Amino acid sequence: MAKKNNAGLVASVNIGISDKDRKRIVEGLSHLLADTYTLYLKTHNFHWNVTGPMFNTLHLMFEGQYNELALAVDQIAERIRALGYPAPGTYKEFAKLSSIPEAEGVPAAEEMIRQLVEGQEAVTRTARGIFPIVDAASDEPTADLLTQRMQLHEKNAWMLRSLLA
Repeated sequence: MAKKNNAGLVASVNIGISDKDRKRIVEGLSHLLADTYTLYLKTHNFHWNVTGPMFNTLHLMFEGQYNELALAVDQIAERIRALGYPAPGTYKEFAKLSSIPEAEGVPAAEEMIRQLVEGQEAVTRTARGIFPIVDAASDEPTADLLTQRMQLHEKNAWMLRSLLA
């Protein structure tokens, strides 16, 4: 039986995860989606606006990262949908759910790198924070998604951090 929530009709889903656990997982994934989208936007902004002696290196690195983030937001949103809930998809919702602050103005290249390290680490923390709920619900597909996200964000943070050494 389908239930109504503020976003409309939630599909009836019988995949071996209780309604309560699916809702809690989706709440966590919604935060992950918001963090990922916010980091995507920040990375794309920095790609467009980076200047200085490391321009080419950073321009290309940022491009690779924002392209990967664009794919990630789709994967996260689709997992939310597979769990039977609507995915958040507006700037207003993302601003409310994200733990990553927007950049103000156009920072210098080194500050861009610092902010992106912080963003990569924030997404990792958000993903890691969902694991207890996912594990308790035996939601292996979401656990796999989270593991892949954390692995990539930890690697990106390390690569960005190495530019600051």
